[in-house]
Amino acid sequence: MTRILQTSIPFNPLEERPLPGIQPASMDSWLHCDDAFAAQMQHREQLLSSRRSDVLALDPAAIPASQELLDIVLAQVYPGSSDYVTRPDGQSVLVDRDRPLDTLCKLVQEDFCILQKQGDAHVLTGAILCFPASWTLSEKFMRPLIDIHIPVDSYDENIARRVQRLFDGIQPGRPLWRFNALWYEDAELHQPRSANERRDPQTAGSAQYLRSERQVLLRLPQTQAVVFSIHTYVLAAELVAQMENPA
Repeated sequence: MTRILQTSIPFNPLEERPLPGIQPASMDSWLHCDDAFAAQMQHREQLLSSRRSDVLALDPAAIPASQELLDIVLAQVYPGSSDYVTRPDGQSVLVDRDRPLDTLCKLVQEDFCILQKQGDAHVLTGAILCFPASWTLSEKFMRPLIDIHIPVDSYDENIARRVQRLFDGIQPGRPLWRFNALWYEDAELHQPRSANERRDPQTAGSAQYLRSERQVLLRLPQTQAVVFSIHTYVLAAELVAQMENPA
């Protein structure tokens, strides 16, 4: 187990919101950098090297979208970059536009899923997913939204229709975000799990760590693909208790 923890979360992950819990975000702040940056980036690169087929998938049709996403991330986080960028932890990264998801994996803490409209549904056509929270990229790759969320019990046909309408309505330059909160006994960020292997729900008091994902939906202006970014926070339970009961 790799234990990488943040000391705080820039939102209240325990605030209850009805599904899908979406709210407006800003293009200036849709990506986050926090106190776990260096450790998370090291873990990401290790996973990309040792478990590449588990954390990266890209359909040829999604290559233009992944390259557009790379350009947008570079423009925001590393403006004026050329062949190399220097990360906040001092590490130099080669910008390889022929391998956009590899490069994105090494630039920011977020995981990225690329969804493109095929028929009436958005399909997962590309992803760099180092930190899955109890799902498996290989089972969701090239599948539509409704299949991606199986076996989430609360994701019924009504929610599926609402989410599909949401995806259809996302406008370039107007990202949306939501968050979740999951309790884990294990702080490991790479938590793949087959849809056939149900995870027993854990609650405060029975788990050692709170895991929260800041999830952003963004429309790419050129390719019109929808990007689903995931920034993962993990807090020790005692810090969560302090957040709930400040002195």
